[in-house]
Amino acid sequence: MLASTLAGFAAALVLIVAIGAQNAFVLRQGLRREHVLPVVAICALSDLLLIMAGIAGLGALVAAHPVTVTVIRWAGAVFLISYAVLAAKRALTSSSLVVTGRAPATLRTTVLTCLALTYLNPHVYLDTVLLLGSVAQQHPHRWLFGAGASTASLLWFGTLGIGARRLAPVLEKPSAWRILDGVIAVVMAALGIGLVL
Repeated sequence: MLASTLAGFAAALVLIVAIGAQNAFVLRQGLRREHVLPVVAICALSDLLLIMAGIAGLGALVAAHPVTVTVIRWAGAVFLISYAVLAAKRALTSSSLVVTGRAPATLRTTVLTCLALTYLNPHVYLDTVLLLGSVAQQHPHRWLFGAGASTASLLWFGTLGIGARRLAPVLEKPSAWRILDGVIAVVMAALGIGLVL
């Protein structure tokens, strides 16, 4: 039983640690110290929901209907490229990057952006629902595999969002935020273009 839990933990951690749209957003919110706990909770609970759905068989259902994957892929590509454009604009505008003297994003805007980055991202379905769901089926205790995977998600997003505060002193200069937003823009654009291709 412990082996299944640890396997789920390791498999999820490998998949979610890669820099992607969701991780970049959580990092940015953590650095800005804006609505970090709701963002971490949305990401972790969404992963829990998607992991459990994959283990329950949603992955097989989605795989049986490729049109669903295509629609998700194109919607995700449009969203990611749009987010890349916004990040690129922030990277070119120093005044919006400074932590002090900037109007914070509303909780509603932050939550909607987080939900969009989570549920419009086809990689979430491919990795979390299809891949983790399939791997869990190979374990005798698949729900413990899911518990391990969900624990990894909570640990990762909590560490990324809350731990980002330690980087804040390094990122007090507008030039550092420009670099961060530039990297986010490139990652988002690459993911969006990759989905189209």
